[in-house]
Amino acid sequence: MNHHSRTPPHHATDDAHAQGPLAGLRILDMATVLAAPFACTLCADMGADVVKLELPDGSDPLRGLAPVKDGLPLYWKVANRGKRGISLDVRQPEGRELFLRLLPGFDVLVENFRTGTLDRWGLDIDTLRAANPRLILLRLTGFGQTGPYAARAGFARVFEAMSGFTNLTGDAGGPPLHMNYPAGDVMAGLFGAFAIATAAAERRLRPDAPGREIDLSATEALFRLLEPLAVEYEQLGQVRQRAGNRATYTAPSNMYATADGHWVSMVASSNPIFARLCAAIGHPELADDPRFATNPERVRHLEPLDLIIGGWFAAHDYQAVAAALNAREIPFSKIFSIADILEDPHFRARQAIVRLPDPDLGSVPAPCQVPRFSGYAPLPPRTGPAVGEHNEEIYAAVGLTPHDIERLRGAGVL
Repeated sequence: MNHHSRTPPHHATDDAHAQGPLAGLRILDMATVLAAPFACTLCADMGADVVKLELPDGSDPLRGLAPVKDGLPLYWKVANRGKRGISLDVRQPEGRELFLRLLPGFDVLVENFRTGTLDRWGLDIDTLRAANPRLILLRLTGFGQTGPYAARAGFARVFEAMSGFTNLTGDAGGPPLHMNYPAGDVMAGLFGAFAIATAAAERRLRPDAPGREIDLSATEALFRLLEPLAVEYEQLGQVRQRAGNRATYTAPSNMYATADGHWVSMVASSNPIFARLCAAIGHPELADDPRFATNPERVRHLEPLDLIIGGWFAAHDYQAVAAALNAREIPFSKIFSIADILEDPHFRARQAIVRLPDPDLGSVPAPCQVPRFSGYAPLPPRTGPAVGEHNEEIYAAVGLTPHDIERLRGAGVL
């Protein structure tokens, strides 16, 4: 990767941490809120050195987004874990000049401003490439860099609605539903991390590869996940719609309530699993019923099938249901809350929840790094940085003295 103006590592680490798959990759994250910063966090989990750039006033909306405790930005702490933090107002002339001095020390720049914003600040692609000809630039926006909607503001629920994602969520005949979480942001962030890793792989396979400008539309990212919808519509004239918790392409696949009020998601759609389910619920003859003998037939006869299965669930408490389904190796799960996840023995055995060191709270829980690579056993990263926390060490690496830093801080540049 690029080796100009390297700055010190975030913290001393063991050999396993130093050998993360993205070790040596340096990323400057100047994006706000969630989608693009999440892409950078995923890369940091894999060993990349990520520096988070934000305005000196700490006005990134993520710092005020729930959950917040006693003024401490809990969401920020976990979402920007593993990053060092600097403050810089690139809109000011001195800030822009300092930004361009920093840029040669990074392999990747990530931004998510409305299309054309960096150009207005004097940071157009030609200027960026003049500072670092091999720069990988990830631009993550709601709708992409071109097209009639390019300049529109984007939010997760807008991406979800426009991509067709939300149209599939909710009860049949009822209103479409958003989940109580910005799923569109984090799914777009996954594509962002994939884009960065792809460009990094190209650079390592082809050291002479040019710089890349990556145009990532969050709406397109969500639509990409809905792979069969377009061909289903064109070739069959079908517009897939909401069906509650029931899948209409495979059966049985639904959510069922037990006698003691637990909800259970179960999938028994292959013929062998369905036969085992029939035995579990005391109706082995259903496996040979012509209405249910194949998956297409089960889909066509969803209503009578779910009446039988739902009646069995409703007549038994959860422990009895779980014992019967486990005994016949039928895929199912109780609907877990976060409380269930934290107490579950499997998650505990795999240390799926790690404790992130935090200067304010000692440590906080968060999901582990995903996926797991052999030979890479990273220490839990520290929580997201305070505003400008690492200004001194990072700016010193490009020649700023303590006096320079103090002057720029006083001028509102840092």
